Amino acid sequence: MKKVLFATTALIATASVAAAEVKFSGYGRFGIGYQQDRSGTVTNVNTGVTTTTASGATNTGQTTTGTATVDTDNTILVSRFRLNIDGIVETDGGVRFEGRVRLQADEDASTGEANEAGLNGARFSVIYGGLRVDAGNVAGAFDNLANYYGNEPGLENFIGQYSGVDYNFLGYSSTGAGANAVFFQYAVGDFAFGASYDQRTMAFNGVAYDGDRWDISATYSFNNVTAALAYGQTDGAPGVDKQSLTVLTLGAEFGDFSGTLFVADDDVLDDAKNGTAYGLSAAYNVGAATTLTFAYGDGSADNDTQQYGIGAIYDLGGGASLRGGIGRSKEGDGDGVTRADFGAQFNF
Repeated sequence: MKKVLFATTALIATASVAAAEVKFSGYGRFGIGYQQDRSGTVTNVNTGVTTTTASGATNTGQTTTGTATVDTDNTILVSRFRLNIDGIVETDGGVRFEGRVRLQADEDASTGEANEAGLNGARFSVIYGGLRVDAGNVAGAFDNLANYYGNEPGLENFIGQYSGVDYNFLGYSSTGAGANAVFFQYAVGDFAFGASYDQRTMAFNGVAYDGDRWDISATYSFNNVTAALAYGQTDGAPGVDKQSLTVLTLGAEFGDFSGTLFVADDDVLDDAKNGTAYGLSAAYNVGAATTLTFAYGDGSADNDTQQYGIGAIYDLGGGASLRGGIGRSKEGDGDGVTRADFGAQFNF
């Protein structure tokens, strides 16, 4: 990571500001979502009542806070509004500086109530030719890996080929502060290389400790096929083994058909979730405006999550589309849960 910082410093030292701009982009989606046996947790806060006695003294009732699990309607209104705000400057020498924050509002999927919109942590970028360095709230090598997510059916993309993965890798946070990390990527010709690093404060058996988390990736594209490989590792607590994840993805396009294959091996603290994860996804354009999608994900560990489902997208033009899907998810030998959704999405 020192080389990444040296590269960033060199770019900054040679930069002379030429022009600046601010860009807005994002999307909105809304519709109905069904989840079998939906339930959620609500927090009840009673601040008490303040009264005045005949003698003039004040009497405040006890303040209580509690949580409870409540049954929610299986079918709720689902929605998301996402606005990316990008500040961009490009120097006379062609070095591009960017800063991004994201404003996002989602429904509370467990209760069906609306949530307020809020800004997330900032991401800063320096880009020159095939070199890109991100700092702050960044996506790591796995989150940026080609075909990691594949085709995710549904308006809410609730089914994924990666469902059997249990390792906690560095990801971009749309609604939180993020990990305050560094991500590096360099692309040349058909090859691309990536790496990320952050230091995390974690707890084990009630004891806090600092652990390093890093990952690396390599991607190669040839003709209509893209292959990608990534490895990541997180330091363990004293006397505890390190956690790790290895992922291989393949993606290909053949006319109206596109598909992905996914294989991973993760080693986490829970032995019931260690093992091989695998999955696949596909998309097929059945007409000028209609695309069918499919995804399946599973794992060899006892408590891995299995998911499978299908979806459809109908393009309305102008960046708007109708989307929906139906699928099923279960963890280990537990009961499966059926999910479905349908609605509209518009990009801007």
